[in-house]
Amino acid sequence: EVQLVESGGGLVQAGGSLRLSCAASGFNFDDYGIGWFRQAPGKEREGISCFSQGDGHTHYSDFAKGRFTISNDNGKNTVFLEINSVKPEDTAVYYCAAGPLGCRGPYDYLFLRSNAYDFWGQGTQVTVAS
Repeated sequence: EVQLVESGGGLVQAGGSLRLSCAASGFNFDDYGIGWFRQAPGKEREGISCFSQGDGHTHYSDFAKGRFTISNDNGKNTVFLEINSVKPEDTAVYYCAAGPLGCRGPYDYLFLRSNAYDFWGQGTQVTVAS
């Protein structure tokens, strides 16, 4: 059974940093891509970054380049998302997701499409105070 459990969210002051964790189990990291997404109140879910160990891909949406960093803890099946210089507009529920088509293939503009990810965590709330 595939399980994804996010943690690390909370209240943070603008300008600070935080690291979110996604503990994954039930699948082989070489066969699945892992993505981070977020959804702010009243807005559509948007893809932030993804990682594919089997293909060696790491990808960021344009807005995420420079402040967001995705990484993984080899051997422990945990994927992290570090956010630096947080802004109030980063307030959202953050989700990790996994799927055999996530962050994979020849076209990077498709790496963060939601329908490439079959499994989703429950989300962790990030609130940035100004």
